[in-house]
Amino acid sequence: MGIAYVARSKTLQAWGSDVGLGKNLYKVGYVAEGSPAEALAAGLAGASDWSVVASRAADPADEDELLTRLATREKLVDPAYYPRLRGERGIVKVNPAAIENVMRVRLALETGAEPDVIKVKPTDIARLLLDAACPRAEPD
Repeated sequence: MGIAYVARSKTLQAWGSDVGLGKNLYKVGYVAEGSPAEALAAGLAGASDWSVVASRAADPADEDELLTRLATREKLVDPAYYPRLRGERGIVKVNPAAIENVMRVRLALETGAEPDVIKVKPTDIARLLLDAACPRAEPD
């Protein structure tokens, strides 16, 4: 059993904002051995300031299976189109409005009332990305 993780880099998010992708870029990956921090320590996609936002024990066969599941719900950035990504797979462009809608519906179902203001945080985004990539048998 390995670890699925969501990480972000301020350098990559600033670059994404500059090239028109938006600043909400996250890396979703899978590590069979070791920790996500060790895998990100060498840097990837031209950035070395990666920080792990969330991680979860997962049991897909490999990262390909994880990304295939994730691609059904979220938009993966094509690494062949952007030279800076250098073939790095698993970069996800997140729409915060869609995440807010999911959170709004979830809270409305749990509490029975519509929440007034929802502020989307990176941990919320990471949790929903991990739910899409490697769902749990039981809810949080």
